[in-house]
Amino acid sequence: MSTQSQIAANQKNALLSTGPTSEAGKAKSSLNAVKTGLTGRTVLLPGDDAALYEAHIAEFFKGFQPVGDDERNLVQSLADTEWRLLRIPSLEMGIYALGRLEFAELYPNESDSVRQHLIEAKIFLTYQRQLNNLSIQEGRLRRQREKDTLALRELQAIRRRKTQARLDEAAREYIRAVHEDRQDDFDDPAKLGFEFSLEQIEVRAIDLQPDLFADWDPDADSEAA
Repeated sequence: MSTQSQIAANQKNALLSTGPTSEAGKAKSSLNAVKTGLTGRTVLLPGDDAALYEAHIAEFFKGFQPVGDDERNLVQSLADTEWRLLRIPSLEMGIYALGRLEFAELYPNESDSVRQHLIEAKIFLTYQRQLNNLSIQEGRLRRQREKDTLALRELQAIRRRKTQARLDEAAREYIRAVHEDRQDDFDDPAKLGFEFSLEQIEVRAIDLQPDLFADWDPDADSEAA
């Protein structure tokens, strides 16, 4: 077990460490994103733009209009999955940029065009595992996106059916109220347990019974007033 003094020394050393300083070292360090940025729970990496991420999330919520925690969680998952998918091309470019730095001095006796192809091949062979990992993670993320999209559509379809059934129930009660000349009961639908406005209920009631107000005489109402 570490002593308190050892722990303090480790913390001090950690504060002094600034990570890789060479261009190649920074590029190689960025390859950690292949693991942590695509498979880890943390979505934002140190170099990510937090404001851009928030705008990205806001667009998803605006587009899907989720209702309830389950729908919101799925929309958040979809947005995060898309954020990770968008990271893959830049990671692939980063791998090749790293390789070009690392192998810039190779094949000096070849023509420029041949040399370029040889270096690209060398990069692919050297970082084949990382490139394959990117491809694997892209496939996994696409499957996750498809799964979440399907689950969200099912949830929203169920919610809409329930909402429509509830609106139909309110409209039928309103129709009965009109026939019994007690439609004033619906001046505040919330008091009757309905989450719809009177206008929404009336519109649906007329859809269900187009002649609902056929016998209504506005002049009679005016005279009574």
